[in-house]
Amino acid sequence: MQTLAGKTLFITGASRGIGLAIALRAARDGANVAIAAKSGVPNPKLPGTIHTAAAEVEAAGGNALALKTDIRDEEQVHAAAAQAAEHFGGIDIVVNNASAIWLAGTEDTPMKRFDLMHQVNTRGTFLVTQACLPYLKKAANPHVLMLSPPPNLDPKWFAPHTAYTIAKYGMSLCVLGMSAEFAPLCIAVNALWPRTVIATAAIGMIDGVKPEHCRTPDIVADAAHAILTRPARDYTGHFAIDDEVLREAGVTDFGHYAVQAGSRLLPDLFLD
Repeated sequence: MQTLAGKTLFITGASRGIGLAIALRAARDGANVAIAAKSGVPNPKLPGTIHTAAAEVEAAGGNALALKTDIRDEEQVHAAAAQAAEHFGGIDIVVNNASAIWLAGTEDTPMKRFDLMHQVNTRGTFLVTQACLPYLKKAANPHVLMLSPPPNLDPKWFAPHTAYTIAKYGMSLCVLGMSAEFAPLCIAVNALWPRTVIATAAIGMIDGVKPEHCRTPDIVADAAHAILTRPARDYTGHFAIDDEVLREAGVTDFGHYAVQAGSRLLPDLFLD
């Protein structure tokens, strides 16, 4: 299978950034995309809403459903999953992209930030997957994809931002557990992480990082597409890196993914 045509994707945090890029890549195949995010009205600090994202998906050739959803709220998540499944006739793919970030040490991490990251990253990923599971069980080639890193217990990845690392790795631990749990159901569960920092609104959280030293979200979207079009029974439990996935798919030139051609690229967090 080389296309997502006719498939239904439920993507969290798809109003902007990597989530939107994955939605648009699927839309170019003619996929259905449920855009589950909180951004129902414009935010002066962040571009995009569920409605502008839906318009972009439609313009790219897909079918869109904008779902204002706070993935911390159990009732909202279950309602959104049910609405997406009813609207499109099922759910084939879940992309757990939504994430909260706060790159600070223990003393400088307010508990409200700690709670937010764990509620969105770990709990949100678990909840969304749980809510969509009844529909994934009925899908022909079901996939769950987490935007999370390979687990790496080197203390250097914890010391600068222990709270964020624990919350982000919570998403990765969901991959470890769920990939094994869902294997008898032939539901693939994988993680995808970028080799370099990606030019999204989140880079403002990383001191000294400028967009010209980043790649665009398109590289992650293309890698996600390559994973989500694989047979679910044959590819699960992997912690994939975007350029490795694309290299395996035959891509040899990555220059067009750079925000600024020829610039020095900064490696992303959690990768040695």
